[in-house]
Amino acid sequence: MTKLLLSIHVIAAIVAVGSITVAASMFPRYALRALDGSEGHDRSAGVAALLHRVCYGYSLAGVFVPVFGIATGAALGVLTDAWLIASLVLTLIAAAILGFAVLPGQRRLLAEGEDAPTGEAARPVAARLTMLTGIFNLVWAVVVVLMIVRPGSTTGA
Repeated sequence: MTKLLLSIHVIAAIVAVGSITVAASMFPRYALRALDGSEGHDRSAGVAALLHRVCYGYSLAGVFVPVFGIATGAALGVLTDAWLIASLVLTLIAAAILGFAVLPGQRRLLAEGEDAPTGEAARPVAARLTMLTGIFNLVWAVVVVLMIVRPGSTTGA
């Protein structure tokens, strides 16, 4: 049962978090192209909208990552290990960055009407979004390292 739980956890992490990291990293470039009025404006707007839908959809699917991670940790008897607790805290931080900063920032750049920044006004929003996405990706990289190295592990890593 532990192997099944771990397999689902890893597959969910690769599919959900991997998709979010790629789509969120690409989003600011296409959003800016859509707002600058240059050639390919409509295509870039469509790509930006698709990338936002990918981020949003896979963020919902990403809930399965910690759920199956906790189930795996319980099956292995490591729920109180520091590396797992640190991973869970970092997962919450990554979720907060995604839910409260990245996704709303994407929606802001996609918004139509008076609220949406255009042209040069969108650049600081996109730059902030790029930075937040980088932090989100870095937090997940640390979680992956913790999952592999597992301080105190007997795997020799």
